[in-house]
Amino acid sequence: MHFKFSTFVFASAVFTAQAFPLTGRAGHDFIPPTSSDIRSPCPALNTLANHGYIPRSGVDITFRQIMDGAKEAYNADWSSILTAVKLGLLSGDDLNSADKINLGALRLHNLIEHDASLSRQDLGDGKGDNVRFSEERFSATIANKNPGVDFYNVSSAGEAMRDALAHSIATNPLVVNTPKELVVRHGESAFYLSVLGDPITGVAPKKFVNVFFREERLPIAEGWKKPSTLITTTTLRALGAKIGRFSESKPSQKCGPFVSGPGVSA
Repeated sequence: MHFKFSTFVFASAVFTAQAFPLTGRAGHDFIPPTSSDIRSPCPALNTLANHGYIPRSGVDITFRQIMDGAKEAYNADWSSILTAVKLGLLSGDDLNSADKINLGALRLHNLIEHDASLSRQDLGDGKGDNVRFSEERFSATIANKNPGVDFYNVSSAGEAMRDALAHSIATNPLVVNTPKELVVRHGESAFYLSVLGDPITGVAPKKFVNVFFREERLPIAEGWKKPSTLITTTTLRALGAKIGRFSESKPSQKCGPFVSGPGVSA
C-alpha cells in the first residue's frame, strides 16, 4: 500500500486532536493547521497559532497579539521575546509588514531563522527545508539525550546544540555560525526548557518537550501546565549561560552583513 507521508502526518494529527482532551482555555483548543494555514520555522509561534493565541491562519499577526499570546499561553514576559518579535517585523516586504507579521515570511534565512536548528534542516543552497519539522534532525539532537531518565535539562540541551552545530558544519558548506546565531540558539533552548519545565532549574519532562516539537501543541493531555514562574530576559539569560557550559559552542565566523529584510543586508 502506498500513501504520502504528509497525508499520514496530517491524518494522525487530526486523530490526535479528536481522540485526546486537548482543550485549554476557552477558544484555545488544539486544531492542526489546514492546508491553507501558514506556519514558520519556530515551534513556539506555530503552537500559539495551533491553539488560537495568535491568528490560526498564520497571517496578519500584530505585534501585540504575539506579546499577549506568549504571556497567556507560556507566562512569558514581554521582555523575553521583544527583540525577536521586533526582528520578525523585518521579514515582510510590503506596507502591511510595518506592523504585522506573516509566519511564512519568518523563513527568511539569517534574520531570526538560522542554521544548526534542533528541529529543522539547514537551508543550505536553498534545497533544505528550514520550515517544516524534521524528525531526523530532532531525533539526532534533543530526542536521544538523557537516556534512562524522563527529563531534559541544561546539560542535554547543551549537548543537543553541540551536536546540531557539528552536523551543520560537517554537511553544510554555507553554514552561518556567528555570535548572533550563537545567542539566538542558546535563547531558544532556554525558552523551550522554561515553557515546558522550570524556568529556574531548566528541567523539563521529555514527554512535554517531545509533543511540543513534534506536534506543535501544548501537552495539556499529558499533564502540562504553564510555568508559575514568569519567564523573563533575566531568567532566560541565566538558563542560557548554564546551557552554554555544555554546548561547547563557539562562533566560527565574525558577524557578517546583517539581514534586515527580503533581499536586503547591511
